[in-house]
Amino acid sequence: MSDRDKKLNKGELIDIKSLIGDADGGDFTLDDIMAEYGHPAPPAEGPVPDNVVAFPGRQAVPPPGGEPELPEEAPPSGALPPEQPLPQEAPGTEEEKITPFPKKRNALSALVHDLNRRADDYADHMFEEDESIDRAEVRRLERLIPGTDQEEVSEESPGRQRHLPRREEPPLPDVPPQELARRYGKGLGWLRTRTLAVLLLAVLALIQTLIPAAGAALPEPLDQPALQCALSAGLLGLGVLLSADVLLTGLVRACLLKFGMDTLAALACLFTLADGLRLASAPEDPQRLPYSLVCLAGLFFLLHGSYHKKCALRLSCRTAASAASPYRITLDPGKWNDKNTYAKWSGTQEDFGSQIQADDGAQRIFRRICPLLFLGDIAFALMASTGAGHPERLLWALSALFTATAAFGSALVCGRPFHKTARRLSVSGAALAGWPGIAASRRGCCVLLTDGDLFPPGYVELNGYKVMSDFPAERVVAYTATLIRDSGSGLTTLFHNQLRAMGGLMRNAEALQFHAGGGLSANIRGDQVLVGSAAFMKLMEVRLPQGLNVKNAVFCAIDGELAGIFALNYTLPDTVFPALEALMMEKVEPVLATRDFNLIPAMLQQRFKLAADKMVFPDVERRRQLSDPEQEHDGVLAALLCREGLLPFAEAITAAKRLRWAVRLGATLCCASSLLGLALAAYLTSLGAYTSLSPPNLLIYMLTWLAPVWFLSGWVHRF
Repeated sequence: MSDRDKKLNKGELIDIKSLIGDADGGDFTLDDIMAEYGHPAPPAEGPVPDNVVAFPGRQAVPPPGGEPELPEEAPPSGALPPEQPLPQEAPGTEEEKITPFPKKRNALSALVHDLNRRADDYADHMFEEDESIDRAEVRRLERLIPGTDQEEVSEESPGRQRHLPRREEPPLPDVPPQELARRYGKGLGWLRTRTLAVLLLAVLALIQTLIPAAGAALPEPLDQPALQCALSAGLLGLGVLLSADVLLTGLVRACLLKFGMDTLAALACLFTLADGLRLASAPEDPQRLPYSLVCLAGLFFLLHGSYHKKCALRLSCRTAASAASPYRITLDPGKWNDKNTYAKWSGTQEDFGSQIQADDGAQRIFRRICPLLFLGDIAFALMASTGAGHPERLLWALSALFTATAAFGSALVCGRPFHKTARRLSVSGAALAGWPGIAASRRGCCVLLTDGDLFPPGYVELNGYKVMSDFPAERVVAYTATLIRDSGSGLTTLFHNQLRAMGGLMRNAEALQFHAGGGLSANIRGDQVLVGSAAFMKLMEVRLPQGLNVKNAVFCAIDGELAGIFALNYTLPDTVFPALEALMMEKVEPVLATRDFNLIPAMLQQRFKLAADKMVFPDVERRRQLSDPEQEHDGVLAALLCREGLLPFAEAITAAKRLRWAVRLGATLCCASSLLGLALAAYLTSLGAYTSLSPPNLLIYMLTWLAPVWFLSGWVHRF
């Protein structure tokens, strides 16, 4: 019962009570009372509720007259109330066939005593309905079919956009992916060779350092301390020459006030090289070796990480360039239920070349902490040398502090896991669009799944069709294909091919409507056409053949008569199960934005054993909005897809989330290593404790912090 009915009945009851007083209704019937006070008996039919979609040929009857004005207070006793027509009851609508509710009655009979049995039963039913049925739930069920989900949008939804990545700097030139792939591929083999050469130099420096530590002596004349320092400086000098491009990049960053770990590594190598040359040219025999061993090990990992990153960038660009019209993946803010939602839509390669060149997440974190490390190294070196009255220790303190703060894993944090992830995604036909798209990935998001995601082209077949009565086959197929095409369903290509094989043509449909019951309706050349599932045909009172046993089919009715049955065969790809499992493990909630009226949670769960209870199924109008190809999307590109299906879509999302987590955690470990190294080196240099801060000890410290970063970078691609 609507709120209008409740208010109207309440006002009528007040009027009646004021008139009849304590009179006994003994020999009067309800009809007599209604006739006495000018209220005719309620007719059997009335207006259709506003929330019911009027189907073709079933127009609602408007109520007679306008909306009656309700009295603000009861009239005085003895005065006749103004004549008001009672609201008419609506005839049986189609929604009542979906969810039957108790028949609504007039509340007037509840307060009239000693009337006949019909009036008493009427009051009892009214009482039971008001007590047992929640009105909000009734209204919800009247609007939605069973199984649909509704959004609960909070009032602070705009605030969620603050987590989205923001381009703090002007975007880089949007170079085509194929051109970038060629750029990143240049000199890649030479970089690998230089990396191996630096590793060999590091091994030689290790041997030079461990022989005296083990109590053995080098052959003459290499056993001279000055010559050993010169040899150590020479090995480091060769390593610097082999790594000149990487070290120069770090120095250029410092000039642009964009300090990174490569900046600290470059300064560590320069100060260590200067310290080694000073020791080799000193008049007295040096009592220590420079930190060439540690610097060469750091250069190896720096080159190794740079090699992995260039390989990852080249592979991602080649994958993105393989499709002229790829699918774009964006993370749209607040798209569903106030949650950021991944969406896949057809587009171009635009912005991919610009985003792929942006600094990664590790570089952005290092940009904040490395200036502090730089200032700390300079300050503590001055305090441990000149400030302590030992200016001769300045180069040693600078080399020790900068070497201890230049974390080994800085270049591996993003380069190595990105390479492994890009290699796996290239097999699936996906490419991440650089760090701007990766940075937006968070747990607790949603993902929109359309018809093509669950059933790509070729996985839905037409097993045959049957034309009923005397309808022409071309006409039935054309009508069905037209409504399927206009609805944007994933079955469009299937029916279009069937119509083209028959030599038929599409029609122009008018007044297309989407019905919650699982079907479509439109007017074509004066015919009222219905297309939908078997449940929809029963809902529209279209007679179906007896003993019909078709699991999935499309039914067509013309002017209320069944015209055709199209049997379909759905084959779910094997990749759907692992893809959905990966999404749910990452707390990404699937939202079914399907337009095929057969693809409902009940069908997916019963037929294919999918976990439909963990999927969101909006109402028909919301599904249309979420799958609208013309809807707006976020400007930051997350990834490009070059293949159909759910697997590349899910793997791109999962890879972005895990890569973001691994890079940020690895960068945090590197920062912790650098801060602790700064504290320890500052303390030991202030004491002049070279023995405690020897090259082997410092190497062990740096490798200890490298171990977890190496493990993370090798694990992240296993999803």
